[in-house]
Order: sequence, then structure tokens, then C-alpha cells
Amino acid sequence: MSSVPGPVAGAGFGGTEATARRVGEAKTAPDRVAGTDFGETKTSAGLVVGVDIGGTKTAAGLVDPSGALLASATRPTPAAEGCEAILDTAAELVRSVAGDRWGSVTAVGVGSAGVIDPERGVVVSATTSLTGWAGTDLRGGLSRRLGGLPVATANDVHAHALGEHWRGAAAGCADVLLIAVGTGVGASIVLGGRVRHGPHAVAGHAGHVPVPAAAGAPCPCGGTGHVEAVASGPALLAEYLRRGGTRAADLAGVARLAAAGDPLATDVLITGGTALGQAIGGLMNVIDPEIVVIGGGVTGCGDPWWQPVRAAIAAETLPALRDVPIVPAALSSTAALLGAARLPLTTTPTAMTTATATRTPDTPAGTMSQTAMVTATGTGDTSAGTLPQTAADTLPRSVTDAAAEEPPFTRKNP
Repeated sequence: MSSVPGPVAGAGFGGTEATARRVGEAKTAPDRVAGTDFGETKTSAGLVVGVDIGGTKTAAGLVDPSGALLASATRPTPAAEGCEAILDTAAELVRSVAGDRWGSVTAVGVGSAGVIDPERGVVVSATTSLTGWAGTDLRGGLSRRLGGLPVATANDVHAHALGEHWRGAAAGCADVLLIAVGTGVGASIVLGGRVRHGPHAVAGHAGHVPVPAAAGAPCPCGGTGHVEAVASGPALLAEYLRRGGTRAADLAGVARLAAAGDPLATDVLITGGTALGQAIGGLMNVIDPEIVVIGGGVTGCGDPWWQPVRAAIAAETLPALRDVPIVPAALSSTAALLGAARLPLTTTPTAMTTATATRTPDTPAGTMSQTAMVTATGTGDTSAGTLPQTAADTLPRSVTDAAAEEPPFTRKNP
């Protein structure tokens, strides 16, 4: 997923003591369970490579069983060249970061832009910024390029959530709600230590929760009245400009004005932050998380944004939930890679590609031995990297990657 987005430039991260407070203003985070592993390990002890495929950048990281990032590398995503080129780049990065430790790599995990079916390893739908990505057999295509190495897959925001859950702001918590607010609004739900994808692979579409402030406002999904239409980064800037603002050309500028007390900029952030907080509070009432982690570029708007978010959550949640910590994401650029690497450790073997081939360090990235026979549910006799185009269904366009550049939290989540 490319590099992780940073906060809004010049706005201040908002990761102050205030942002880490519980909804009810207590200052401590929840007690962590040291060393707790809520996800059953499915691969033998060894190294895992996490891969993050985004609209402009693809990254890979070599990770040990403790979650330590041993090596990483990034390359531009050949987004205009089609799925085969994207898979080739990912495979080359995997081998590059593994280096002379290739023989110790037991599996690969991939977090990708788009709606990903984790059971079949298929890209169900994706933005057109990744040419031909919708319908791609991500799991099978990458495994074939790696000599039959098992591959586990997920959406990029889910990978971020796993990273924060494993070694970040939610470490030690079994039940986590992660909210990503950038170009879009997305979420990931971790219950019992595992990401919940849903039977249609679209769990986490938090941007499409209706809120009063968005009544009648068009949403990128084609509907109206959804929180993404008023709380995403582009929506906040558009509202500032619509109301006659002339002193800021981007969201970072709006944030700076709000920090300086500008009434219009402040009101825009209050409106958007309140709408987001209402949506989060409603989700909390349904999910009952131990902790809520909020990440993405919009969080860099600082206290003028964080304060209304927290206030709206407190007003919306049931009394039993008002001590749930609301904290900023902690892992920055390592979240996606660690989360992707975590996937094979919490994925059942039947949900990962397997092969009869014996891998050797000198197996070319795009080949496997003649005896190799990859099995990937639902791939049939399709070509190396793709499924028939009909496999890309008409689910709402993935908002995780609609903004081709960036860090997952700045791309839209479905």
C-alpha cells in the first residue's frame, strides 16, 4: 500500500495527550496484555514477507515471528501496465527483501487496494487507477511467481488494522475498531484478534454510514447522505470553499487557519468531525470494541478536529462504552507491512495458495518447477494473474485506492 500517509502537512498530528484520552476524558490507554497473541499461528516458525500494493507505490517487508521488520523495499506500482506487471513487481520485491534468507521465508501476506476476497484471494473490485486490477487472481498469481509459496490476502485498510493490532496502538486488545480518514472514510473491524471481512468481503465500509449532516449530499458510491460525503479530506476542503473560504487552497491550510482561530475553518472542522464522531459512536454501539484507533491524513488537523470527534462519540455511545479509548494510529509507515505479514499467521491453510513445488533460492521470480501444481479456490484454468473480467462484480467502487497515491489512509476505503 505504498507509504503510509502522514498527517496533514503543517497541521500538527493531533497525537497529543488530548488525542489519546478516553471518550470520558481519562488520560490512560487500556491495560495491555503483554505478549498476548489472539490470533492462532497457522504457519511454522519462520520469516514472513508482507506486501503493500497501492495505486502509486508497492512495498515489501521481511518480518520475523515477533513482528520485527528486518528489511524493506519500495518501488513505483506499474499501475498503467496491468495486473501482470503489478504482480511481477510484487514478486521481485518479495525476493529482494528476502535476499539470502529466502529459504527461511514460509509465507507471504498481501494488503492491496481494492475489495479483496480473502477466501479466494481475488480482487473483487478496484479503482480504474490500477489498470486491469479488478478480477485479478492476486493470491494464485503471486504464489506462482514465488514457486508456490503460500500467500494470504486482504484489503489494505484491513492490513493496517492488523498492524496496529499486532504491534501498534491496539497491541494486546482482542476487539478493535480502526477508522481511516483521508481521501475517503474506511474502517476495519478486528474481533477476537482476527479481521472480519464479511461473506461479501466488504466489511468496513464505514464511509457509507448515514449521518444527519450529510442528508442529501452525494457520496462517491453513488448514494447520498453518507458520512464520507462530509467528513473525508476532500469533503472538508470542498465545504470550506463552498462557504466562501479564500485563505486556504488545501486541507492543511484549513487546519492551520482553524488552529489560529479562523471561525469558518473551525466550523468546517467541527461539522466534519462531529459527523465522523456520530458514525463512529454508532459503530461502537454495535461492535463493542476495546479500543478505537483513528488514522489517516485528516487526523493531522489537530485539536480543532479531534475535539468535536471525541465529543460526538461521547454523545452517541451507550454509557457502558464511554471509557473506551479513542487513540491515534501509532505505526506510521510500518503498519501496512506488519499487518500484511500478520495475515499468514492468522489465516487457515485452506485460505492460502499451496503448491507441490519445492522452492529453491534460485527459482526465477516468475516461474515454478514443471511439477508445481497451484491450488487456489475459484481460479479454475484462468491465466497466470487474472480471472475472467466477469469476476469483478459491481460492488461499490473501492474507496481505499481511489486516490491513487498514497498511503492507505489517504486512499479511499470501500
